[in-house]
Amino acid sequence: MVCADRLLDAWYRDHPALVLLRPLEALFRRVVRRRWERFLRGEGDIYRAPVPIVVVGNITVGGTGKTPLILWLIEACRRRGLRVGVVSRGYGAKPPYLPWRVAAEQSAEQAGDEPLLIVQRSGVPLAIDPDRPRAVRALLEAQALDLILCDDGLQHYRLARDLELVLIDASRGLGNRHCLPAGPLREPVERLAGVDAVLHNGAGEDPPGGYGFTLQPSALVHLASGERRPLDHFPPGTALHALAGIGNPRRFFATLEALHWRPIPHAFADHARYRAEQLRFSPALPVVMTEKDAVKCRAFAPADCWYLAVDAVPSPAFADWFDAALDRLLASR
Repeated sequence: MVCADRLLDAWYRDHPALVLLRPLEALFRRVVRRRWERFLRGEGDIYRAPVPIVVVGNITVGGTGKTPLILWLIEACRRRGLRVGVVSRGYGAKPPYLPWRVAAEQSAEQAGDEPLLIVQRSGVPLAIDPDRPRAVRALLEAQALDLILCDDGLQHYRLARDLELVLIDASRGLGNRHCLPAGPLREPVERLAGVDAVLHNGAGEDPPGGYGFTLQPSALVHLASGERRPLDHFPPGTALHALAGIGNPRRFFATLEALHWRPIPHAFADHARYRAEQLRFSPALPVVMTEKDAVKCRAFAPADCWYLAVDAVPSPAFADWFDAALDRLLASR
């Protein structure tokens, strides 16, 4: 975790030593650009589904708030009466076979933390498989769907897509704007010109050429009982242990501070797997974690352990844009 943090800091501060990695970056850029250009030409084994595919991804390493936004997109589709499904790689999951249909009662080890969270929150049909086309086929063979959301599949060019939504952490931006390993970018900055919409997590207003969205805390949820409490369950000034194993733990800690609590931060690697002893902190205080961490800790959480439920709140302009985009997609099918 320490090494990862140092590398992230270097990328976002543009540490001068990163210049030594520029030759490797040049090679990486050539490879990813070639893959993108082959996709645009329709070369290779590309699967086009019989229903619209909406990809939600990013071009940076690290968390950008994809899971809350996907939950918002699911509900936006359902409000229109659409039958929506989700496919995901299922990072870190160990299912018996692939593709694997995620169910709410499964473990995070079996299903993956983010897919399990999505299913527990929404009940959406969701299949995990690094082979995204195979996951799409599995969903469509199991039931009728009108649209499929692809979680973090921007660079998975074996799957044709009808919309590409890219998320950026507004507080960190694109870092030094260099590609791996000299920077945090999975693809060059110019890739953004080819996507349908860019959303900035944490932007209160729509930035030029994009849309803003925020993550709005809605409740505290007790891990053991599932009981929901209002945010004033902990009065201002309450000291608590804050646990986050996400792409940008600092964003979670800042959210707790904005709620006027005094978090003692405990940052873990993204998708971390926990043991019971890792949740025994001193001094004895309430523990508040992300919902993504909660799906992995519920079975052994201490008595005073909670997660902060958050909801994505996109700008009205994006909500209107997405509604119009759905109109176009459905009319063309």
